[in-house]
Amino acid sequence: VYNLKPRQIFDRAFHTVIVGDRVYFGSSATDKVHCLDAKTGVELWSFFSDGPVRLAPTVVGDLLYFGSDDGCIYCLKADSGDLVWKQRAVPQDRRVPGNGRMISLWPVRTSLIVQDNLVYTSAGMFPSEGVHLLALDAATGEERWRQLQTDLPAQGYLLASRTRLYVPAGRNNPAVCDIADGKRLRVVEGAGGTYALLTDDMLVFGPGKTGQLGVVEDGRADQLATFQGNHMIVAPTHSYLHSDTELSALDRLRYLELSRERKRLSTQQSALAKQMRELAKDPEAVDRMDAVKEQLAQLGKDLDAATQGMEDCIVWRQACSWPDSLVLAGSTLVAGGEDEIAAFDIGTGKLQWKHPVHGRAYGIAISNGNLFISTDTGTIHCFRNPTREARQIPAPDPATQIQRDSHASIGLDSHPDTAHSSQQNADGEPPVFPTFSATLR
Repeated sequence: VYNLKPRQIFDRAFHTVIVGDRVYFGSSATDKVHCLDAKTGVELWSFFSDGPVRLAPTVVGDLLYFGSDDGCIYCLKADSGDLVWKQRAVPQDRRVPGNGRMISLWPVRTSLIVQDNLVYTSAGMFPSEGVHLLALDAATGEERWRQLQTDLPAQGYLLASRTRLYVPAGRNNPAVCDIADGKRLRVVEGAGGTYALLTDDMLVFGPGKTGQLGVVEDGRADQLATFQGNHMIVAPTHSYLHSDTELSALDRLRYLELSRERKRLSTQQSALAKQMRELAKDPEAVDRMDAVKEQLAQLGKDLDAATQGMEDCIVWRQACSWPDSLVLAGSTLVAGGEDEIAAFDIGTGKLQWKHPVHGRAYGIAISNGNLFISTDTGTIHCFRNPTREARQIPAPDPATQIQRDSHASIGLDSHPDTAHSSQQNADGEPPVFPTFSATLR
């Protein structure tokens, strides 16, 4: 067994949440949630939990919510990091070794979703010990409902619609639950993985063992379609697929229409094939068999046409050696890879620019014209378009654990080469400038 893809990659880098002029992220290295100034990278506050914080926090209004491997759910004031409330997900505080640390037997390994004044999350990764799905009052932390599952873990970023809660299950397939009470409705079919997105109540998840994304429609457990890829960006009419070697654009609406048609034809074909096997047992059913054969032949042609139509839905393909993350900003796709990021035009797929970073770029976020890149070296880079105002980044506090990179101070007076950009725009300037790089030591 080799070349199998890892299906749990949510804490390889510090995934950032940007609200206004603040950058928030959790750390499995320091057991903290950190808050940085988005303009300078200077740390404004940090808050200790009693275990690794493996997923990004959730910020709603002036409150920040997160879970920890210590088995607790926290609510902080977003501006100061002061504790508002803390709730242990499971009353018992039992510890076990996990990833070289002492963690709760019921660690919080999913994100927190805040909707309609409730916080949804889960605790537990060992089904034999019980995995708890729960809803808490967002203002007080008081429990509103709880469901126990003993067959699947809960690991990854939760998703929610108005009526459904989608619970990733690590290497297993996600569970779909009623958001009103947490009762499970179904477990969808697929190849497993913690990557997931929701669009119009349609679930996309993966990447399985081999880099495959499955699409499941609301109300169903079986897959409508599958794609080779690690990530997908969904726009109103198109989707952008991201694999280990390729970036492509897909006419999404037409593709899904043809997928439904092909599925309908395949169901008919299976039913007719079963009918043929039954007719073959009857020596007097020759005429009926001939009629079924004609129907099967036509179905085969229709299936071929639908399959070809799906292949024709690919608008463009572009070789891409940046397979680790993908984000869409306006008309630009930004992909992350080993020691570099790259940008592509969504209309043509052409490479627009690329820029070095320190480590593999597993996390990308964009806010207020700033591009934040998180890598597996513990570094968070911030880039923005050049401005006409040269600026100086203030020196970091020597006492802080956040160390900024040596090339953090860059203004327009710098030569383009100073910004380490490997491609320039039409004005001869680099398309992005490094503003700061913060590294957790």
